[in-house]
Amino acid sequence: MSDTTYAPPQAGADQDGRTAAHGAFIWYELITPDPVAAKTFYDAVVGWTIEPQPSGEMDYRMIGRADGGNAGGVMRLTDDMQSHGARPTWLGYIATDDVDQTVASIEQSGGKALLPAFDIPDIGRIAMVADPQGAPFYAMKPTPPAGNENAQSDVFSSDQPGRVAWNELATTDLAAAKQFYPEKFGWTLGDVMPMGDMGDYQFVNRSDVMIGAMMTAAAGNHPRWRFYFRVADVDAAKQAVEAGGGTVLHGPQEVPGGDRVLISTDPQGAEFGVVGK
Repeated sequence: MSDTTYAPPQAGADQDGRTAAHGAFIWYELITPDPVAAKTFYDAVVGWTIEPQPSGEMDYRMIGRADGGNAGGVMRLTDDMQSHGARPTWLGYIATDDVDQTVASIEQSGGKALLPAFDIPDIGRIAMVADPQGAPFYAMKPTPPAGNENAQSDVFSSDQPGRVAWNELATTDLAAAKQFYPEKFGWTLGDVMPMGDMGDYQFVNRSDVMIGAMMTAAAGNHPRWRFYFRVADVDAAKQAVEAGGGTVLHGPQEVPGGDRVLISTDPQGAEFGVVGK
Protein backbone atom coordinates (compact mmCIF):
# COMPACT_ATOMS: atom_id res chain seq x y z
CA MET A 1 0.00 0.00 0.00
CA SER A 2 1.06 3.59 -0.42
CA ASP A 3 -0.25 6.93 0.74
CA THR A 4 -1.05 7.89 -2.84
CA THR A 5 -3.19 4.87 -3.62
CA TYR A 6 -4.91 4.17 -0.33
CA ALA A 7 -7.08 6.75 1.36
CA PRO A 8 -10.00 5.46 3.42
CA PRO A 9 -12.35 8.03 4.94
CA GLN A 10 -11.30 9.02 8.43
CA ALA A 11 -12.83 9.78 11.80
CA GLY A 12 -11.27 11.45 14.81
CA ALA A 13 -13.73 12.94 17.29
CA ASP A 14 -13.80 11.72 20.89
CA GLN A 15 -16.92 10.03 22.19
CA ASP A 16 -17.22 8.49 25.67
CA GLY A 17 -13.47 8.03 25.93
CA ARG A 18 -13.14 6.48 22.47
CA THR A 19 -12.88 8.06 19.06
CA ALA A 20 -16.10 8.37 17.12
CA ALA A 21 -14.79 5.71 14.75
CA HIS A 22 -13.93 3.03 17.32
CA GLY A 23 -15.62 -0.24 16.41
CA ALA A 24 -16.93 1.04 13.07
CA PHE A 25 -16.34 -0.62 9.73
CA ILE A 26 -14.49 2.21 8.00
CA TRP A 27 -13.22 0.58 4.79
CA TYR A 28 -13.70 -2.51 2.63
CA GLU A 29 -11.12 -4.11 0.38
CA LEU A 30 -11.24 -6.66 -2.40
CA ILE A 31 -8.05 -8.69 -2.78
CA THR A 32 -8.03 -10.23 -6.25
CA PRO A 33 -5.49 -11.53 -8.79
CA ASP A 34 -7.27 -9.69 -11.62
CA PRO A 35 -8.31 -6.09 -10.82
CA VAL A 36 -9.21 -5.46 -14.47
CA ALA A 37 -11.73 -8.31 -14.47
CA ALA A 38 -12.97 -7.16 -11.07
CA LYS A 39 -13.71 -3.72 -12.48
CA THR A 40 -15.75 -5.16 -15.34
CA PHE A 41 -17.65 -7.48 -12.99
CA TYR A 42 -18.43 -5.23 -10.02
CA ASP A 43 -19.12 -2.13 -12.09
CA ALA A 44 -21.89 -4.14 -13.77
CA VAL A 45 -23.19 -5.90 -10.65
CA VAL A 46 -23.15 -3.08 -8.10
CA GLY A 47 -22.99 0.04 -10.25
CA TRP A 48 -19.52 1.11 -9.14
CA THR A 49 -16.73 2.68 -11.15
CA ILE A 50 -13.45 1.07 -10.12
CA GLU A 51 -10.57 3.25 -11.23
CA PRO A 52 -7.92 2.11 -13.73
CA GLN A 53 -4.51 0.99 -12.53
CA PRO A 54 -2.78 3.91 -10.82
CA SER A 55 0.83 4.84 -11.42
CA GLY A 56 3.33 3.62 -8.85
CA GLU A 57 4.57 0.32 -7.51
CA MET A 58 1.36 -0.68 -5.69
CA ASP A 59 -1.64 -1.73 -7.75
CA TYR A 60 -4.36 -0.33 -5.49
CA ARG A 61 -7.56 1.03 -7.04
CA MET A 62 -10.35 3.05 -5.49
CA ILE A 63 -13.95 1.89 -5.85
CA GLY A 64 -16.02 4.89 -6.90
CA ARG A 65 -19.71 5.21 -6.07
CA ALA A 66 -22.30 6.94 -8.23
CA ASP A 67 -22.53 9.80 -5.71
CA GLY A 68 -18.83 10.57 -6.06
CA GLY A 69 -17.68 8.91 -2.84
CA ASN A 70 -15.57 5.78 -2.40
CA ALA A 71 -16.93 2.36 -1.45
CA GLY A 72 -13.53 0.83 -0.72
CA GLY A 73 -10.47 -0.35 -2.60
CA VAL A 74 -9.16 -3.15 -4.80
CA MET A 75 -5.67 -4.59 -4.19
CA ARG A 76 -3.95 -6.92 -6.61
CA LEU A 77 -3.27 -10.38 -5.18
CA THR A 78 0.29 -11.12 -6.27
CA ASP A 79 1.88 -14.49 -6.90
CA ASP A 80 3.97 -14.02 -3.76
CA MET A 81 0.87 -13.37 -1.66
CA GLN A 82 -0.80 -16.46 -3.09
CA SER A 83 2.29 -18.56 -2.35
CA HIS A 84 1.83 -17.61 1.31
CA GLY A 85 -1.78 -18.77 1.30
CA ALA A 86 -3.69 -15.61 0.39
CA ARG A 87 -6.82 -16.12 -1.69
CA PRO A 88 -9.33 -13.80 -3.39
CA THR A 89 -11.54 -12.31 -0.71
CA TRP A 90 -13.29 -9.25 0.65
CA LEU A 91 -11.92 -7.87 3.93
CA GLY A 92 -13.29 -5.23 6.28
CA TYR A 93 -11.41 -2.61 8.27
CA ILE A 94 -12.60 -2.08 11.86
CA ALA A 95 -11.50 1.15 13.54
CA THR A 96 -9.73 1.04 16.86
CA ASP A 97 -8.24 3.68 19.13
CA ASP A 98 -4.97 1.77 19.51
CA VAL A 99 -3.95 -0.78 16.90
CA ASP A 100 -1.07 -2.30 18.88
CA GLN A 101 -3.15 -2.68 22.01
CA THR A 102 -5.98 -4.23 20.02
CA VAL A 103 -3.62 -6.69 18.31
CA ALA A 104 -2.12 -7.69 21.67
CA SER A 105 -5.59 -8.15 23.13
CA ILE A 106 -6.68 -10.24 20.16
CA GLU A 107 -3.63 -12.49 20.53
CA GLN A 108 -4.29 -12.86 24.25
CA SER A 109 -7.80 -14.05 23.38
CA GLY A 110 -6.53 -16.68 20.96
CA GLY A 111 -6.55 -14.68 17.75
CA LYS A 112 -3.57 -14.02 15.48
CA ALA A 113 -1.72 -11.13 13.88
CA LEU A 114 -1.56 -12.09 10.20
CA LEU A 115 0.23 -8.88 9.21
CA PRO A 116 1.99 -6.92 11.97
CA ALA A 117 0.96 -3.31 12.57
CA PHE A 118 2.49 -0.77 10.20
CA ASP A 119 2.02 2.91 9.42
CA ILE A 120 0.96 4.55 6.17
CA PRO A 121 1.90 8.24 6.27
CA ASP A 122 -1.14 10.53 6.50
CA ILE A 123 -3.46 7.50 6.39
CA GLY A 124 -3.11 5.62 9.66
CA ARG A 125 -1.82 2.53 11.43
CA ILE A 126 -3.06 -0.87 10.24
CA ALA A 127 -2.74 -4.55 11.13
CA MET A 128 -4.33 -7.62 9.57
CA VAL A 129 -5.63 -9.98 12.24
CA ALA A 130 -7.79 -13.06 12.64
CA ASP A 131 -10.28 -13.66 15.42
CA PRO A 132 -9.84 -16.80 17.58
CA GLN A 133 -11.83 -18.88 15.07
CA GLY A 134 -9.77 -17.64 12.12
CA ALA A 135 -11.98 -15.00 10.45
CA PRO A 136 -9.63 -12.33 9.04
CA PHE A 137 -10.10 -8.56 9.13
CA TYR A 138 -8.05 -5.38 9.48
CA ALA A 139 -7.75 -3.29 12.64
CA MET A 140 -7.00 0.37 11.87
CA LYS A 141 -6.49 3.68 13.59
CA PRO A 142 -7.04 6.28 10.87
CA THR A 143 -5.21 9.57 10.80
CA PRO A 144 -7.72 12.44 10.55
CA PRO A 145 -7.24 14.51 7.40
CA ALA A 146 -5.72 17.93 7.98
CA GLY A 147 -8.42 20.54 8.37
CA ASN A 148 -11.18 17.95 8.70
CA GLU A 149 -10.36 16.17 11.96
CA ASN A 150 -13.95 15.08 12.61
CA ALA A 151 -14.57 13.50 9.20
CA GLN A 152 -16.52 10.23 9.30
CA SER A 153 -16.28 7.19 7.06
CA ASP A 154 -19.41 6.62 4.97
CA VAL A 155 -18.60 3.27 3.36
CA PHE A 156 -21.23 1.54 5.51
CA SER A 157 -24.89 2.51 5.30
CA SER A 158 -27.92 0.33 5.83
CA ASP A 159 -29.97 2.11 3.16
CA GLN A 160 -27.71 4.01 0.73
CA PRO A 161 -26.89 2.43 -2.65
CA GLY A 162 -23.37 1.43 -3.57
CA ARG A 163 -22.31 0.94 0.05
CA VAL A 164 -21.98 -2.07 2.30
CA ALA A 165 -25.38 -2.42 3.98
CA TRP A 166 -24.75 -5.52 6.11
CA ASN A 167 -21.74 -7.16 7.77
CA GLU A 168 -22.23 -10.87 8.43
CA LEU A 169 -19.89 -13.16 10.35
CA ALA A 170 -20.03 -16.93 9.85
CA THR A 171 -18.08 -18.56 12.65
CA THR A 172 -17.38 -21.99 14.06
CA ASP A 173 -18.01 -20.78 17.63
CA LEU A 174 -20.91 -18.34 17.89
CA ALA A 175 -20.73 -18.09 21.68
CA ALA A 176 -17.06 -17.10 21.52
CA ALA A 177 -17.68 -14.54 18.77
CA LYS A 178 -20.49 -12.99 20.81
CA GLN A 179 -17.97 -12.36 23.57
CA PHE A 180 -14.96 -11.44 21.42
CA TYR A 181 -16.27 -8.62 19.22
CA PRO A 182 -18.20 -6.68 21.89
CA GLU A 183 -15.14 -6.92 24.15
CA LYS A 184 -12.69 -5.68 21.52
CA PHE A 185 -14.83 -3.13 19.68
CA GLY A 186 -17.65 -2.09 21.99
CA TRP A 187 -20.43 -3.70 19.97
CA THR A 188 -23.68 -4.77 21.62
CA LEU A 189 -25.79 -7.82 20.92
CA GLY A 190 -29.33 -7.24 19.67
CA ASP A 191 -32.21 -9.58 18.96
CA VAL A 192 -31.80 -13.22 18.03
CA MET A 193 -33.58 -14.85 15.09
CA PRO A 194 -33.80 -18.65 15.36
CA MET A 195 -33.02 -20.42 12.07
CA GLY A 196 -33.90 -24.00 12.95
CA ASP A 197 -31.11 -26.46 12.25
CA MET A 198 -28.85 -23.56 11.26
CA GLY A 199 -28.91 -22.18 14.81
CA ASP A 200 -29.33 -18.59 15.90
CA TYR A 201 -28.84 -15.47 13.84
CA GLN A 202 -27.46 -12.93 16.33
CA PHE A 203 -27.98 -9.30 15.34
CA VAL A 204 -25.17 -6.89 16.24
CA ASN A 205 -25.38 -3.17 17.03
CA ARG A 206 -22.87 -0.37 17.26
CA SER A 207 -23.94 2.91 18.87
CA ASP A 208 -27.61 1.89 18.53
CA VAL A 209 -27.20 1.15 14.79
CA MET A 210 -27.65 -2.41 13.57
CA ILE A 211 -24.54 -3.16 11.53
CA GLY A 212 -24.93 -6.86 10.85
CA ALA A 213 -25.14 -10.26 12.44
CA MET A 214 -23.28 -13.39 13.51
CA MET A 215 -24.18 -16.96 12.75
CA THR A 216 -22.72 -20.46 12.89
CA ALA A 217 -20.89 -21.39 9.69
CA ALA A 218 -22.21 -24.34 7.73
CA ALA A 219 -20.32 -27.59 8.24
CA GLY A 220 -17.05 -27.56 6.30
CA ASN A 221 -17.01 -23.80 5.73
CA HIS A 222 -14.20 -21.66 7.13
CA PRO A 223 -14.94 -18.69 9.42
CA ARG A 224 -15.26 -15.45 7.45
CA TRP A 225 -16.94 -12.09 7.16
CA ARG A 226 -19.37 -11.60 4.28
CA PHE A 227 -20.35 -8.12 3.12
CA TYR A 228 -23.60 -7.23 1.35
CA PHE A 229 -23.63 -4.32 -1.11
CA ARG A 230 -26.87 -2.39 -1.58
CA VAL A 231 -28.13 -2.33 -5.16
CA ALA A 232 -31.20 -0.88 -6.83
CA ASP A 233 -32.35 -4.17 -8.37
CA VAL A 234 -31.38 -7.59 -7.00
CA ASP A 235 -32.68 -9.43 -10.08
CA ALA A 236 -30.57 -7.22 -12.36
CA ALA A 237 -27.58 -7.87 -10.12
CA LYS A 238 -28.18 -11.63 -10.39
CA GLN A 239 -28.24 -11.39 -14.19
CA ALA A 240 -25.01 -9.36 -14.12
CA VAL A 241 -23.33 -11.93 -11.84
CA GLU A 242 -24.20 -14.76 -14.20
CA ALA A 243 -23.36 -12.80 -17.35
CA GLY A 244 -20.04 -11.74 -15.85
CA GLY A 245 -18.86 -15.25 -15.01
CA GLY A 246 -19.71 -15.21 -11.31
CA THR A 247 -21.56 -17.94 -9.44
CA VAL A 248 -24.85 -17.51 -7.58
CA LEU A 249 -24.68 -19.46 -4.31
CA HIS A 250 -28.03 -18.49 -2.79
CA GLY A 251 -31.11 -16.42 -3.60
CA PRO A 252 -32.56 -14.05 -4.36
CA GLN A 253 -34.42 -14.54 -1.09
CA GLU A 254 -36.62 -12.15 0.87
CA VAL A 255 -35.43 -11.43 4.40
CA PRO A 256 -37.15 -9.74 7.36
CA GLY A 257 -37.62 -6.04 6.73
CA GLY A 258 -38.63 -6.36 3.09
CA ASP A 259 -35.17 -6.61 1.51
CA ARG A 260 -34.04 -9.36 -0.83
CA VAL A 261 -30.54 -10.81 -0.74
CA LEU A 262 -28.30 -12.69 -3.12
CA ILE A 263 -25.04 -14.45 -2.26
CA SER A 264 -22.47 -15.01 -4.99
CA THR A 265 -18.82 -15.38 -5.82
CA ASP A 266 -17.04 -13.28 -8.41
CA PRO A 267 -15.13 -14.96 -11.29
CA GLN A 268 -11.95 -15.08 -9.18
CA GLY A 269 -13.73 -16.75 -6.24
CA ALA A 270 -14.28 -13.90 -3.75
CA GLU A 271 -17.63 -14.26 -1.98
CA PHE A 272 -20.01 -11.34 -1.46
CA GLY A 273 -23.70 -10.52 -1.13
CA VAL A 274 -26.04 -7.94 -2.57
CA VAL A 275 -29.18 -6.59 -0.95
CA GLY A 276 -32.03 -4.47 -2.26
CA LYS A 277 -35.71 -3.76 -1.90
